[in-house]
Amino acid sequence: MAQSTFSTAWFETLIPLRLDRLPWSRFHWLVILSLGITWILDGLEVTLVGAVSGILGNRQTLGFTPAEIGLLASWYILGAVLGALVFGWATDRFGRRKLFFVTLTVYLAGVVLTATAWDLWSFCIFRFLTGAGIGGEYSAINSAIDELIPARLRGRVDLIVNGSYWLGAAAGSVSTLVILNPRIFPVNVGWRLGFAVGGVIGLVVLYLRRYVPESPRWLLTHGYSEEAEGLMAEVESRVRQDTGRELAAPEGEPLRISARKSYGFGLIAKAMVKCYRARALLGLALMTSQAFFYNSVFFTYPLVLTKFYGIPGEKTGLYLLPFALGNFLGPLCLGHFFDTLGRRKMISGTYTISALLLATTAILFTQDALSATQQTVLWTAIFFFASPAASSAYLTVSEIFPLETRGLAIAFFFALGTGIGGVVAPWLFGTLIGSGSRINLLYGYLTSCALMLMAALIEAIAGVKAERQGLEKLAAPLSAEDLENPEAPHQSRVGL
Repeated sequence: MAQSTFSTAWFETLIPLRLDRLPWSRFHWLVILSLGITWILDGLEVTLVGAVSGILGNRQTLGFTPAEIGLLASWYILGAVLGALVFGWATDRFGRRKLFFVTLTVYLAGVVLTATAWDLWSFCIFRFLTGAGIGGEYSAINSAIDELIPARLRGRVDLIVNGSYWLGAAAGSVSTLVILNPRIFPVNVGWRLGFAVGGVIGLVVLYLRRYVPESPRWLLTHGYSEEAEGLMAEVESRVRQDTGRELAAPEGEPLRISARKSYGFGLIAKAMVKCYRARALLGLALMTSQAFFYNSVFFTYPLVLTKFYGIPGEKTGLYLLPFALGNFLGPLCLGHFFDTLGRRKMISGTYTISALLLATTAILFTQDALSATQQTVLWTAIFFFASPAASSAYLTVSEIFPLETRGLAIAFFFALGTGIGGVVAPWLFGTLIGSGSRINLLYGYLTSCALMLMAALIEAIAGVKAERQGLEKLAAPLSAEDLENPEAPHQSRVGL
């Protein structure tokens, strides 16, 4: 779409209300399938990395130590952190749609190149590139989904889309039973084939994204009001055709804004620090704790199976399958309640339950009271709750800050949270597992539990009541907001 009618004049618009009053239709299915399928691909290849970790320690392959395998995950997350910051800024500056294609291309390049890795550092560099692409995807995709999905459904849709990662993880678990079977493929060929196939599948996603429009909300705040109106009319026409009925009139007052092409870091930082300080602390706590929690378990789970339970590396995928399914069923079954019971109750509740279940399981593990199957069942139960908890962290930071900063806000808190909780955890737990001490692992798991409980407390105190609220009510756009007078009538203070 040509964006040639830029204007900074003040104008009023009903587009946010028109988007939120739309009935569910094939248009919305297209949005979530075209964008959300990336998480399935990510889950597929990240699970593959985890499952092949035992194989990568084989001298017939690359002969990595447990600490080096943990280092691979750290490089991936480091790439995701930096990619999120760069592409997060770009998605706010240049639009959601353009970044769909850039970030996915970077991601797919990293995946395919991983299949060619020949030593530790080539593997690390290619995982870094893959992480950079997926970090950018978090910003561009979550921004677009939140801005295109009606407010009444935003919570459950966002959680389920993020949770679809685990459908890919389940597929990855099953695929390892074939590609890691030495009777089917040579040891040093099968794991490479898995990455290559994932890259080829990703090309289909690039094609599907041609049909996803730019966010009308982004167009409005960047001075393209005519394009936004035209695009909104096209979306409404598609929804009428899909549903076979006329649309209800939007209810509420129009939004009055004066747009600009770009918003500097100074203005964004001022909004974060002066107007949204409590929300910034909330986002940091949620993102940091869930990143440490997940990376302390998931990226090193196959190492636990091989080191402490004697499970052959080529069979770890079988144990990862129920683990992955539990992670997807959590958002699928509980997502509805984030829109009905509310964000605060569900986020603090799922964080607390996850922490208490992991503490119990860690103690049983230390006492050598579990078999590999029992360990898998318990961790599946833990992540039934931890998966919607983690997804709710991304949901929170994507909906409680002004529209013009949404992509960068997601990137900023993803980078900080993952940098603190995600880069350290895989290396740390890889080292703890390498020590062979169950007590050492217990201390690591209890640290994860403490972080989750702290985040649950912060959510209970400072959580935002975002359920069924329009994005503009949760945080007025910077273009409609007087930062020098944050208590102005149009400045939203929902949930603070």
